[in-house]
Amino acid sequence: MNTQAVSDVLEMAAFAAQRGWVPATSGNFSRRVDRERIAITRSGADKAKLQEDDVIVVDLDDPLTQGASAETPLHTARYRRDGAIGAIMHVHSVTATVASRRFAADGAIEVRGYEMHKALPRFTTHDSALSIPIFANSQDTRALAEEIERALHEEAVPGYLIAGHGLYAWGESVSATCRHVEALDFLLACVLEEWRRR
Repeated sequence: MNTQAVSDVLEMAAFAAQRGWVPATSGNFSRRVDRERIAITRSGADKAKLQEDDVIVVDLDDPLTQGASAETPLHTARYRRDGAIGAIMHVHSVTATVASRRFAADGAIEVRGYEMHKALPRFTTHDSALSIPIFANSQDTRALAEEIERALHEEAVPGYLIAGHGLYAWGESVSATCRHVEALDFLLACVLEEWRRR
């Protein structure tokens, strides 16, 4: 077991738990160990009380190792697709979950004009537009992962929503991934607040 990878997964889980983003054992967190493996939270683990034993190592080509979350294929597909990804977070914040349902029929949430855009890679000004994709939920996570990977493109924001489920986000490092999750959740909160005031 890679001790740094485990420590990084615990750090991401604590970051999310402090913000109330992982209620009732929800969410999952992973960090690349090497080209073939990731460290990821074990199925059913309480992310607010995560221990080292709650993190397991999974091969990218065999994501449904015993004890792995059913959502592990969503992580491994991203790592296989993009070798620059170092970490992935999946959170169930109220904001992300509600936004994912409210705008599910649109297939994406368009966000324009916020300074917070600059917290995401390739966005250098508030005078920009970004699109956060939304995918329909499915219990067949292998098929869902394939659908998502077909739809995502290289210039996309580092995250997507699953309707009624929450937010996935990634980055080259743990700190970048935490920043991306926080920025995307903030932008989604702004979109919902604007919608409520219409």
